[in-house]
Amino acid sequence: MWCLELLLTLLLIINDASSQWNVWVPRDISAMTNSCVVIPCTFMYPSGIRPYRGIHGIWYFGQPYPQLFPPVVFKSRTDVVHESYKGRTKLLGDLHQRNCTLLINNIGTEHSGRYYFRADLGGANMYTYPDFAELKVLDQPNIDVPEEIVSDENLELTCYAPDNCPDMTPEIQWMYTDYLPDPEFSSDYLEESNTAVLSSTLTFVPRPMHNGQLLGCRVYYPNTTLVYERLISLDIKYAPRSVWVNVSSEVMEGSSVMLHCEVDSNPPSRISWMFGDQELLWDTASNISLSLDDVTPAQEGIYTCVGDNGYGMMNTSLYLAVKYPPREPLVNNSMTVQEGTSLALHCSTQGSPAPTLTWLKDGELVGTITADELSVLEIMEITPQGDGQYRCLAENEHGRASSSLNITVEYAPVLLEESKCTVVREGVQCVCMATGNPEPTIEFYLPDLNITINETDGRYNFYTHTDGHTSTGMIKLREKGERVDNGGPAVNVHCSIYNMYGRESVLLELQQEKKYMMAVIVGTIGGVAVIAFIIAAVRYVGHNNKKENGNPRQDVVLENPALYYSAVKKDKQNLRKKVGEDGDYQPVGSMAGLERQELNYAALEFIGARSREGASGRGDDGSNYTEIKAK
Repeated sequence: MWCLELLLTLLLIINDASSQWNVWVPRDISAMTNSCVVIPCTFMYPSGIRPYRGIHGIWYFGQPYPQLFPPVVFKSRTDVVHESYKGRTKLLGDLHQRNCTLLINNIGTEHSGRYYFRADLGGANMYTYPDFAELKVLDQPNIDVPEEIVSDENLELTCYAPDNCPDMTPEIQWMYTDYLPDPEFSSDYLEESNTAVLSSTLTFVPRPMHNGQLLGCRVYYPNTTLVYERLISLDIKYAPRSVWVNVSSEVMEGSSVMLHCEVDSNPPSRISWMFGDQELLWDTASNISLSLDDVTPAQEGIYTCVGDNGYGMMNTSLYLAVKYPPREPLVNNSMTVQEGTSLALHCSTQGSPAPTLTWLKDGELVGTITADELSVLEIMEITPQGDGQYRCLAENEHGRASSSLNITVEYAPVLLEESKCTVVREGVQCVCMATGNPEPTIEFYLPDLNITINETDGRYNFYTHTDGHTSTGMIKLREKGERVDNGGPAVNVHCSIYNMYGRESVLLELQQEKKYMMAVIVGTIGGVAVIAFIIAAVRYVGHNNKKENGNPRQDVVLENPALYYSAVKKDKQNLRKKVGEDGDYQPVGSMAGLERQELNYAALEFIGARSREGASGRGDDGSNYTEIKAK
């Protein structure tokens, strides 16, 4: 109690300088029945007030307002108090020292409640402080018992006894601890807000066999007959001790399976079958069975049986494997990319067991074979040769599936080596071939004439043809016999190719000109020889007819002169084929049709090898002529 007196003195010193109507009392205080209790109290009043005829005090029970006539616990002016407090109360403090500490003896449970102090300084200077001390009178000690007592876990039980009576000091003793395994005892003394509590803690590790056993705490005051006891029954809860389930198994898609679970616990557990975070089935029992029908791959995974009785939990899992063929792989969408772009083609699928994934391009293996549900084909700096169809093939022992995508590679035009100018019968033919995506546009440029020739210009027999990503352009020059001063063909032709990714212009050189001219000379000589042979044959036939008919002046009439010319035609065609092989001349694109049209000039028919009436039968240069007509 000397601590209480020291604290009250310090409070008086600190607050004396500038005080108002204030009081300090413990908010909660406790005591055992038939014992006593001391309620510490210190009060303050305004420094400007001078007490009139001394300082008096009143303690009320339950209410702070006198007009409500609360029970008077103590009154310093008189001995008039409520009958329940007669002979029980005493003021321990000195009101002139602002100490209003109250002693209550021989208290009972009916004295539990709130206590208020009222200062009376004389005249109108009376004030009931709103702060209160709440007294709890106990008829048995408090035992702090955890909400859950779990087997095999350390347990602490604490018994409390208030020590707020200066004339009596309590002692605590535990009862029925002989059967406990290695019990430990510890004591503590707690002071808070000038109230004191004595505690004793019992520590041990309970076992399932201790469930239902009694433990007790006894509080007594030496040299008195005051004894207080409290008994508790141990409710030992223990977690499920075992959970049994099927062993892991494999089933085929579409089949059925039964999963069993048994739990040993006390009290009986709430048993549940879990699939991931989803609860499939539950029941409070000792065992439970889960039936799965028409199993799908989505039901493959870990199934867990959980036993929980509120005081402990145990679970056991099994893995259910569902076998099925690969599903259709998921691949990138078809795409169009620019040359030089790096790509990553993803292929994912599902299957059990895990399928092998194979990438094929246009039916040929590319990349590596992956034994997984994901395969990534990386294409670094793709080239035009990477254009095509890519197919991902998934296989396992139960089947196969595949998916495809198309990759279109766009790139700047590239001139092909077939681009050149060559000499043909009509003059010079220039061919420009290029590949690109989008298909390149082709133009010819004649720098000598400062003329650009494209498909909108029809003056130079301009032809174009597109085959896939390859474009071909062709023009024929000097068809009307233009020649340079030395009589040879003048070739100065530029080919321009372009698309959205680039443009290129090159000079087309005249290739293999000497071979072509030699072929033309040889062909001309051969043609003259053939014609001479025909003339000789005609003269020979005519001469024989003259001998037979005796009419040397009659002109020769060929019965079927086309037979002779057809031989000439075949020779010339063979010659043209030879020139094509030696001179590397091949009709390209739409010019193939043009060449066929040019060869139609040989399809002529002689009307007759006789003199025209009214004509001399010779030309101005003295040569013979024959009238011909197109067939």
